[in-house]
Amino acid sequence: MFGKKPSLAEAQALMIKKQLAGRSVTDARILQAMGEIPRHLFIEEDLWDQAYKDGPLPIGYGQTISQPYMVAFMTQALQLPEDRGSVVLEIGTGSGYQTAILSRLAAQVYSIERIEPLADQAWRNLQTLGIQNVEIRVGDGGYGWPEHAPYDGIIVTAAAPEVPAPLLDQLKEEAMLVVPTGPRRHQQELLRLHWHNGQIVDED
Repeated sequence: MFGKKPSLAEAQALMIKKQLAGRSVTDARILQAMGEIPRHLFIEEDLWDQAYKDGPLPIGYGQTISQPYMVAFMTQALQLPEDRGSVVLEIGTGSGYQTAILSRLAAQVYSIERIEPLADQAWRNLQTLGIQNVEIRVGDGGYGWPEHAPYDGIIVTAAAPEVPAPLLDQLKEEAMLVVPTGPRRHQQELLRLHWHNGQIVDED
């Protein structure tokens, strides 16, 4: 006899327990944010039954919403201070899920998306949740958003062949830039970079 299918809320709680806290996500603020932000609202309704599974999902235009664990892990890698005073730059808004998580940890989030319909969709999703501390721009994220620099953290959600130099120039001293690099999915590595005494320090 088959058990009862879990509700979306139950699936979300299980995601927090098994996929995040059960692995290497230890920041309580991130766990709380991912428990508060409904991931299913950032995908099509016919995919809601997969919303809290541990994998990426399509959001149209050849793009995906990232695996929940990667969203949490990359956010944690930013090492944002606990006072919620940070200004963060996100490259690759997608449908806005990562953006929404960042909005719970920072004072202001600036996000750049190259696909205009996705940027519009993300804006609607964020407005539905009453999120007000986010601005979205349509454009090439490789150039960053210099008007609001320097940033307390920069996160790149899609892989780049190499780290865009303008992003490093827009990063505060000791603030973190988290970016996947590499030509293909199976060859990508996740890098974290920061300025220290005028030099770039990078970690794999």
